[in-house]
Amino acid sequence: MTETNDQRRYEAWSKNHDEYGESALIPAATVVVMRDTDEGPEVLMLRKNSKIAFGGMWVFPGGRVDEEDEITDESGNRDELATASSAAIREAGEEADIAIDTDSLVWFSHWVPPPIVPKRFSTFFFATRSLEGERGNVAIDHGEITDHSWMRPQSALQRRDNADIELAPPTWMTLTLLARFDSVDEALSELNEMDPIFYRTHMAKTDNGTVAMWEGDAGYDSNDPSLSGSRHRLSMINNVYFFEQSSG
Repeated sequence: MTETNDQRRYEAWSKNHDEYGESALIPAATVVVMRDTDEGPEVLMLRKNSKIAFGGMWVFPGGRVDEEDEITDESGNRDELATASSAAIREAGEEADIAIDTDSLVWFSHWVPPPIVPKRFSTFFFATRSLEGERGNVAIDHGEITDHSWMRPQSALQRRDNADIELAPPTWMTLTLLARFDSVDEALSELNEMDPIFYRTHMAKTDNGTVAMWEGDAGYDSNDPSLSGSRHRLSMINNVYFFEQSSG
């Protein structure tokens, strides 16, 4: 069986974890920018430079929270959600030169990578509508970001299956969630109504490939994907992704 990118990445992470231990979490934020087309909603995707974190992958605009993003509440304590929103807006401007309407942001998920990952970005995921006119135009620096494209979620997923592009599991899961919507209004309305989903990822290797598990999966606590029972996982086998969610 040919080793896939997911398997090679897992092996490198595991080796790094054995040598250096668990890395600290880095606060981060990302924003899914959407626009309507006759064929359905499209999302803005950016391709990361191969020499940086998530190198070569197609992602949504985003990055780590900087000191300048910090927003405090009335008691002087850091407001984590407002700070993450500020970071998402700044990153969209820096990476894609687009403006974001602050009031339009919808927080719909939060991701924490598995302990073996060398750089662990604890990331708030937001969604928003692309602004019209020049404020919605995209421009990249061809440095940190090497390419960009508006893609329908279904198309992005198919391109990954065809090995045209590479997606990280959080991006794949987000696109799968968005693929069911017929308009940006529908997407933002339903994302706003649902409780944000927290993905604190555990990952394990099997004979067939790697498996990412989340709370509710029978193998989550023990990090053993072979246990029978409920499922909440993404299996990455022979470069094919399978998402399972069941009560047992």
